[in-house]
Amino acid sequence: MRITDMHRFLSRWTRVLPLAVLLGVAGGIWTGCDSNAPETTRPIFAVDDRGASRFDSTALRDRLSQLPLESVSDAEAASLQFLREEEKLARDVYRTLYETWSVPAFDNISSSEETHTTAVRLLLDRYDLPDPAADQPAGSFANAELQALHDSLVTVGQSDEVDALKVGAAVEEIDLVDLREALNTIVDNQDITLVYENLAKGSRNHLRAFVRTLQQRGETYEPRYLSPAEYQEIIEGEMERGPA
Repeated sequence: MRITDMHRFLSRWTRVLPLAVLLGVAGGIWTGCDSNAPETTRPIFAVDDRGASRFDSTALRDRLSQLPLESVSDAEAASLQFLREEEKLARDVYRTLYETWSVPAFDNISSSEETHTTAVRLLLDRYDLPDPAADQPAGSFANAELQALHDSLVTVGQSDEVDALKVGAAVEEIDLVDLREALNTIVDNQDITLVYENLAKGSRNHLRAFVRTLQQRGETYEPRYLSPAEYQEIIEGEMERGPA
């Protein structure tokens, strides 16, 4: 959890409490997903023409049923539970920032994040793990660090439209770093790997979308958590579509 890094990022715009960090669609025409295709062949993941990336919950549930139900380590369980609220946090922050600024990117990507947090919930249900986001209203979190992070991100994002877009880009950057760390050091199960790899694909698409929106406003985004080479490779790459 890159608490110090996020604190430094946020403090560029406002003074905030020390924070914990571990972050990773309506509208547009979805490509790569044929609603008439058989359940076994429908892609579990698709992206619209504006970069918002979503899971098809029905197709994902079907795909998960085809994978072995493996034992879950304590680290995997903790990662899933944190990620469930982490994806909810992204959704809630983006919804609030859309209400503040009416920037379409926030609306599109918040709807996408809804499918991301649902994808993690499917894994929690599959392994009969407690869901920390159950019955939690928007903007509310069982994890106190995520609660503080949400509140601070909203404060920063509501102060300035450009800063709001930079918050969105930074959240997706950090999400990529954290997902990569989980995939490299924690996750072993095939089904969790499948979901995490597609969450990373979504974060790359969302990073591209936020950076593109900033560029349309004449703003430049400098990566804070990815290496310059990795960031540039992502930005120059095409939007990533299914199948997984």
